[in-house]
Amino acid sequence: MAVDIVQVKRLKDLTGVGLTDAKAALEASNGDFDQALKEMRAKGLTKAEKRGERQVSAGVIGNYNHDNRIGVIVEVNCETDFVARNEIFTNMVKDVAMHIAASNPEYVSRDDVPETAVKSVEKELRDKAESEGKPKDMIDKIVSGQLDKYFSERCLLSQPFVKNPDQTVGGFVKEHNARLGENIVVRRFSRLALGEVA
Repeated sequence: MAVDIVQVKRLKDLTGVGLTDAKAALEASNGDFDQALKEMRAKGLTKAEKRGERQVSAGVIGNYNHDNRIGVIVEVNCETDFVARNEIFTNMVKDVAMHIAASNPEYVSRDDVPETAVKSVEKELRDKAESEGKPKDMIDKIVSGQLDKYFSERCLLSQPFVKNPDQTVGGFVKEHNARLGENIVVRRFSRLALGEVA
């Protein structure tokens, strides 16, 4: 079946694949753009996972200022200066900084949470479950689930992205990893709010 070249270009721009791949995806989905986009994103994210081990030494320090009351700086790394200067990448960094201003995460990811913080929260949750008389054989499972929820709300990459709550910030970054063809890592951030005491 013949596919619309405008749709092919649109699919290419949204996913970062070549024109030939975009055309093949649209043909395979019988012209269903949404289905083709879903398939290409799935393939792109699979490739993005494989890129996760590659060295990231380029990147940018991005910032966001909200009403002169909340300021954020964030370091996001990529593999090359070429991508670091790319408008798609710099816009992604701004969006991540804006998300940090809005959602106030404490850590980049669960890997960054100090073990002492995990133990402290785990103890609180366990004491609470025991004081509420939860069944002893269920307490470990209850505490584990609550612990995951507690830290997913406080870790940047697992928070729902403010511009698209159906997607996590980690998913948003991975999508750009697939689109730009490089490993992208949010390294660190700092958020200041006017009048807030550290």
